[in-house]
Amino acid sequence: VLVAAVGGPAMVSPDIVKAGSVVVDVGINRTDAGIVGDVDPGAAEVAAYMTPVPGGVGPMTIACLLENAVRCARYRRGDLAYPG
Repeated sequence: VLVAAVGGPAMVSPDIVKAGSVVVDVGINRTDAGIVGDVDPGAAEVAAYMTPVPGGVGPMTIACLLENAVRCARYRRGDLAYPG
């Protein structure tokens, strides 16, 4: 499993991706060509699975953020006892 959050477009090239690996591209970079990830798209030919950018981990990140926001609001309101 390779999780890429490097901070630059296409910084992870296909030659450093192990054949048959799972690549999770967390990066989002705005370029003239649109939104691209930190992993070169050519790595998809080497990897067994690669998350898309955009639309890969972004929806999961938003769902977790909203879940945590609701939990914090419930703690503040007193609906839940704070764990700890």
